[in-house]
Amino acid sequence: MKSLNTRRDFLGKSAIVGTGLVLSSCGGRMANSKEQESDQSSAKPDENTMGGEVTATEDLMREHGVLRRALLIYSAASVKLRADPASIAPDALRKTAQLFRAFGEEYHEKKLEEAYIFPAVKRVAGEAATYPDVLIAQHNRGREITDYIISVTQAAKLGPGNAEALANSLEAFVLMYRNHAAREDTIIFPAWKQTMTDKQLDEMNDKFEDIEHEQFGEDGFEDAVKQISAIESSLGLADIAQFTAPPPPKMPGTS
Repeated sequence: MKSLNTRRDFLGKSAIVGTGLVLSSCGGRMANSKEQESDQSSAKPDENTMGGEVTATEDLMREHGVLRRALLIYSAASVKLRADPASIAPDALRKTAQLFRAFGEEYHEKKLEEAYIFPAVKRVAGEAATYPDVLIAQHNRGREITDYIISVTQAAKLGPGNAEALANSLEAFVLMYRNHAAREDTIIFPAWKQTMTDKQLDEMNDKFEDIEHEQFGEDGFEDAVKQISAIESSLGLADIAQFTAPPPPKMPGTS
C-alpha cells in the first residue's frame, strides 16, 4: 500500500512538473511573440506623425524656393535702381548675393546637382540628358554675376554711374535662373528620380541631409529662410499682399 501511494505521489508530481514546463514554454513563446510584435511596431513609421520625412526631390524644390525669393529681390531692386539708385541699400543686395552664393552655388549646385543629379541624368537617354551641360554653363555664368554684384555693392551708396549696369546684370541673372530652375523642377529632377529604386532614393534622402548638416549645421534650410525673410523686410518686400494683381480691364460692353 505504501508502495502504491509512493507511485501515485510520483505520478502526480510528474504531472504537475510537466504541466509547469508546458506553461512555461507557452509563456516564453507568448513573451517572445509580444517582443517581436513590439519590435515590428516600433520599426513601422508612426502614422500619426505630422509632416513626415522630406524626400530628396522635395528638398531640392524647397531650396529652389529660397533662391526664387532671392530672384524676386533682384527684380524689385533692378526697378528701383533705374528710378532712384540711392533708394536701394547696397548691403541688402550684397547679403542676397552672399546667401545665393553659400546656399545656391556652393551647396545646392556644387554639392547636390553637379555631384549627384546631373551625372545620373546624363546617363539616361532622352530629353533630360541634353540639359546638364547647359545648366552647368549657366551655373558658371551665375557665379560670375554673383562676383560682380558682391563687388559693386561694397560701396556705401549706389549711384547713377553703376546703377544701370547693375540693373541689367540683375535682370539677366533673374531671367536665366527662372528658366533654369523651371527646367530642373519639371524635367531634370523627375528624370533623376526615375533612375533610382525606392531604397536608393531613401539613401539619397539621408545623403543630402548629411551634406546639408555638414555645410550649415542642423538648420541649414531654416536659417536660409530666416536670412531671406530679413532681407525682404529691410527692403519693404515682406508683405506679399502688396503684390496682389489688380483686376483685369473690363471688356467693352460689360458692366
